Parts: sequence; structure tokens; C-alpha cells
Amino acid sequence: MGFEPSARAQDLIGRVEEFIRTEIDPVEAEIHAATRAAADPWQPQPVFKELQAKARAQGLWNLFLPPAEHGNEQYGEGLPNLDYAPLAELMGRSFIAPYIFNCNAPDTGNMEVLLRYGNDEQKKQWLEPLLDGTIRSAFCMTEPGVASSDATNMAATAIVEGDEVVLNGRKWWSTGVGNPECELLIFMGLTDPEAHRYARHTMVLVPRNHPGVKVERLLPAMGRFDEPFGHGEVSFTDVRLPASNILVGPGRAVEIAQGRLGPGRVHHCMRLIGLAEKALELALKRGTSREAFGKPLVNLGGNRERIADARIAINQARLLVLQTAYLLDTVGLAGALSEVSQIKVAVPRMAQDVIDMAIQLHGGGGLSDDTPLAAAWTSARALRLADGPDEVHRGVVARIELAGYLAVQKEAKA
Repeated sequence: MGFEPSARAQDLIGRVEEFIRTEIDPVEAEIHAATRAAADPWQPQPVFKELQAKARAQGLWNLFLPPAEHGNEQYGEGLPNLDYAPLAELMGRSFIAPYIFNCNAPDTGNMEVLLRYGNDEQKKQWLEPLLDGTIRSAFCMTEPGVASSDATNMAATAIVEGDEVVLNGRKWWSTGVGNPECELLIFMGLTDPEAHRYARHTMVLVPRNHPGVKVERLLPAMGRFDEPFGHGEVSFTDVRLPASNILVGPGRAVEIAQGRLGPGRVHHCMRLIGLAEKALELALKRGTSREAFGKPLVNLGGNRERIADARIAINQARLLVLQTAYLLDTVGLAGALSEVSQIKVAVPRMAQDVIDMAIQLHGGGGLSDDTPLAAAWTSARALRLADGPDEVHRGVVARIELAGYLAVQKEAKA
């Protein structure tokens, strides 16, 4: 089992790292400040497009794309998960880098859904402009009225009536819907309550401005709206669409969602590892440059041990994610279910702890927007809920861990 990046990935790692250092790092703080001060903070700053054009001109665009399969060669030969993982880590050091390289969630997951499950017409209408970066998208799955950690609970409906599908219900935490460039929503709704619990729901492609679609409000995550992207609560009232907007077919939503979330969780976790690395760097800088009680902060109150623990935790988490990426590439999601859930529990918790340590070393400044730490902590904390809460993923790991043991017990008793 080798985790070394391929020669192609090593070249991309160097170029992405250089682009972030020379093009993004010098302006990121200014972009955030300008966004907060803008009369309309939901309008992306013009420099976004300028940086995207530079990245695209250098071939640093849509790096998340998986290797071509199922007749998708026209969209280019993408990277396996193991090669993309270190690139996602680099992008995770910055809040805007994933958008500059067109590698941001939820667009990456939505593009992979369209790539894997969309028909030619759906790809032409939605995938190609997403790959081009001319539109954005949102994923409308979670609901305010049910326990959304169980995907089969979703109560919003997608009822097929002849050659139409009719949507009704309310979704929330639809990330990206605050962006004025968001034009596509992927909606998950209940179609047949009498079917098998994993065949009751359907995914539908919904134009953002279609009649009956309304963004009811934009939701702050622990006081932060994440402008210009944002998370929204969206209502769907008698939204009538052609049945051709259904992905794959009625009753296939759970299957599609599972296919979407495997690689997406690797992306999320590697970006969080990058964020934890950034926090540790800031902690080291602060701890060695500030003094209290006649000593550098790093020499006070067990801070050296905390820094050591942070390094150990980051390296452990990275290895677990790389192993998961390797398994997704070699045996697929079915062979990596436990590992995908393991990283989803371990990495956000690790990042939250490392970032918290860095905040503590920064004192009151760590709670402000003078550093990226408060926003970083919020991101890590949110990821303990997004894409499934810790409890669900621990349940998956335990179920898989127990299955073999219980089977042996059953055989011994037979």
C-alpha cells in the first residue's frame, strides 16, 4: 500500500501550492474584509473571476474530476482520489482557494452526480456550465422538520404525474444557494412511501428561478453567513417540472446520494487537514513571537506538549484519509464504507481540537476576524454534522466491526 502521489499529481501539487502562495494568500484577507464591508456581501468580489481566469489558464481547474468512466471521456481524464487528496489539503488552507480552482463543495459533488448519473441532455444543460464555472449549484436534501441524519426520513415529496414531476416541501442548509450565480438545485423528495425504504426517494434537477422555488431565509452557522456562498432554507410549492429532470429514475435517490458522498467526504476531510495545518502554523508563529511572564508563550503552560499532540493528531488523520482514498480507488465505496465513516468522525474532531489550541494561544484575537481561526473552528464544528453527524458514522463503523464477529459466533453455535 503506497500513498505516494503520481508524477502528474506531484506536478500539480507544486503548481497549486505556488498559485496559493503568490496569488491567493496576498489578497485573501482583503477579499474577506471587502465582502464584510460591501453593501451587498452576497455579490462575489470581482477578484474572484480574475483569479479563476488565472488558475484556469494555468491548467489548475476542475482538479477534483475522477478518472473518466462510462463514456465520460469527453470531460477529461481526472485524478484518482489518492492523487486529489493532497491537492484538497492545500486548498483547505484557504477559504477561497477551492472556489478559485472550481473545486468547491457542493459543486464538486453535484458535478460528480451529473457526471456519473446524468444523461446527455442533463450534462449539456447543467454539467458543462458548472465545469465552466459560469454557474453554481446547491444540494437540497436536509429538512427542518425531520431527523435528517436518516436520509430515508425525508418528507418533502417528488410525485410523478404523467410526464411531469411535482415537488413540495422545505429544505434547509442548502449550501451555495445564497450565491447569485446559483442556478441549479438538486432536490431529494419522497415518491413512493410504500416502496422499500431505500427506493422511496427521487432526485430531481431544479432550476433555481423556477416558479414555486423560494429561498425563505439565509442561515447563519454560529453567527457566520459565509457570504458570498451561504446556506439557505428553501421552500418548494407545487414546483412542476418535466419528468426528464429526474436523475436516473424514480426511487434512485439513496443510491445516488451514497455514490456522491464517498469521494466528497475525502475532499471535506483533506480540506480540514489543510485547515488544521494552517492553524498549527499560526499557533507556532504566535507562540514563538509573543511573550508573557518573561517567556515565549510556547514555553508556558504545557504549550509545547499541545503543539506536539497537534502534530501527531494531524499526521494520524492524514494517514487515515489517504488509506480511505486508496480503498475508494481500488475496491470502491462498498469496500471502504467503514473507513469513509471513520474519517468523517476523526478528522473534524481533530481539526476542531487543533484550531481550538491555536485560538487559545492567540487569546482574544483568536476569537476575532483578525485571524482566520474563529471561522476555521466554526467550519470544523459544522463538519461534525454536515454529511452525517458523528453518531451515525460511529454506528456504521460499529455495525461493520460487529458483523464479522457476530457471524463467527452464529457459526460456532450452529
